Amino acid sequence: MHPATASTSPVADPSTAASQRLARTDRTPLRADLRLAWRQVGFEQRAFWRNRSRAFFSVAFPLVFLVLFNAINGGHHIAELGGISYATWFVPGILAYGLIMATFTNLAVSTAIARDLGILKRIRGTAMPTWVFMAGRIVSTLVTALALTAATLGLGVVAYGVHLRTSTLAGLLLTLALGSVCFTTLGLAVTAIIPNADAAPAIVNVIVLPLTFISGIWMVLATAPAWLTTVARFFPVKALADGLQHAFDPATTGNGIVMGDLRSLAIWTAVGVILFLRTFRWESSR
Repeated sequence: MHPATASTSPVADPSTAASQRLARTDRTPLRADLRLAWRQVGFEQRAFWRNRSRAFFSVAFPLVFLVLFNAINGGHHIAELGGISYATWFVPGILAYGLIMATFTNLAVSTAIARDLGILKRIRGTAMPTWVFMAGRIVSTLVTALALTAATLGLGVVAYGVHLRTSTLAGLLLTLALGSVCFTTLGLAVTAIIPNADAAPAIVNVIVLPLTFISGIWMVLATAPAWLTTVARFFPVKALADGLQHAFDPATTGNGIVMGDLRSLAIWTAVGVILFLRTFRWESSR
């Protein structure tokens, strides 16, 4: 063979070929895991909506409260808040409650049940990576929260004339996104103190209901004691409700972003992630 021909022949560099094979090997499992995670999201969604009682209390229950409370107080205006209509104040408040139900309550109770039934233990014994399983549950929870948000805002705008302000849309979307992530992580973290599936609803309600009352979701707390307001501001329920109510308030100027509320939600998100990583149990303690 002529030397010039040999020097220009398209022979692949062995090191380059090995790098390409390694890159293909690294990419393929990740794509497969992502497809599996997406399928898990679909499975979780089907399981959620087929369980009618679970879907009702997570999504429909807040809408029932929205209708009932507006039927009782819909014609009133709130003097303590500058005379805004009751619906303008209550819709973002019940939206905060609905988000907590769809994320924190839903995920905490369903995870405790799955752990008690041995489902989580069996998942660890399959070929499915545990992060894929958890990612599917988390994304499914966020999808449910999105559906709840759309239903609540749609009902508020169409039935009660609540104005969705474009000027404060940035604050509304940021609060909704960070609030959903925050209570999703806390829903997983709180399973560490849930001993069994039977105790899950009681423990979750003991945590959520008092905080919703002192956070101004069900009633205006303009005359509440200062210490009660201070306690409420320590927890993320108050930050979520305040951030949403601020975005809907006609007196709000600017983009509707309340940095203090977002900071509180971000801190509690970090707390939820840390507690989940350190305390989450895949097997029942019984």
